Amino acid sequence: MNAVTEPPSLRTSSSRVHPTGQVHRGRLSVIWRPRAVIVGAVALATAFVLGVFVMGVGKIELAPTEILSALFGQADKRTTTVVVGIRLPRVVTAAAVGCALGVAGAVFQSISRNALGSPDVIGFTSGAAAGAAVQIVVLGPGLVATPVAAVVGGAVTAVIVYLLSRQRGTTGGYRIVLVGIGVGALADALTRIVLVRGDIDRAVSAEVWLSGSLSSRSWSDALVVAIGLASAWPIILWLGRPLALMEMGDASARQLGVHVEATRGVLMLAGVVLTATAVAAAGPIAFIALAAPQIAARLSATDHPPLVTAGLTGAALLIGADLLALHLPAGSRIPIGVVTGLLGGVYLIWLLTRGMRR
Repeated sequence: MNAVTEPPSLRTSSSRVHPTGQVHRGRLSVIWRPRAVIVGAVALATAFVLGVFVMGVGKIELAPTEILSALFGQADKRTTTVVVGIRLPRVVTAAAVGCALGVAGAVFQSISRNALGSPDVIGFTSGAAAGAAVQIVVLGPGLVATPVAAVVGGAVTAVIVYLLSRQRGTTGGYRIVLVGIGVGALADALTRIVLVRGDIDRAVSAEVWLSGSLSSRSWSDALVVAIGLASAWPIILWLGRPLALMEMGDASARQLGVHVEATRGVLMLAGVVLTATAVAAAGPIAFIALAAPQIAARLSATDHPPLVTAGLTGAALLIGADLLALHLPAGSRIPIGVVTGLLGGVYLIWLLTRGMRR
């Protein structure tokens, strides 16, 4: 389910529906697959249901009916304050962060033509985290400064990975993954140096943030990710068809009229914006960008991760992981980033062993 631009020879000014699930209207083409639409709808419904249960957990336990009443403005003032003022921003932030990571993962996996090509594996998450850590520890945290620093850190990392992985004018799939792992390790080392050498109070604050957390999220955190989604997701959807063609290989894509390197650069920038704003809002969150696109592709029975469905799947996964973290024993409650990291480690081992058995 992708919004894409058709080549000039295939464009038409009229609107028509094809049996294959394509709708054309002028310059815009929407390719949809019924199964992907169903999977996306199920993921959206799952995210909503899980979000209702997340909002019921806390010092004040609330039933799903009470939460729904508060959301529709039919509950008492105390319940409405707890649900809408305190817990709803957390769920909305989780949904937006999961969606951003799911879409970013789909983009980078398609660009690299590798299931391991997610931003947390190829270093973009580490770069964004390093930029935010430098801002928090060295310059001081800020509502605008920290997200901007995360975007700058992710963008610098992306440029380094892109340039180092270029060979004979092209950027290969495996080269992006391998170079990204190395650059990500350097970014992690930079983050540790900043934490060790910086002010102790700011370093502790940054360390807590670097563990990845959805606690005490406000509407401003959700707004950061919403801005990232609003600015990057339409560009990614617009380039959905060239992205799908690039998965067949650069040579084939060029023969079909795709400006491969320019398209790859724009998509990488859009993916970095999504990754960096997600990191700025909730800290580094592992696993979601890695698994959501693959789960969406398998459930949708598509050859490449569907961009919309991957985002909705990411939202459901992160809200589900948050619900799991909230239900751990009170004495062992750990940040959401650690929970997703544990799940991601298991998934990565399964993915690698599955690949070796083939």
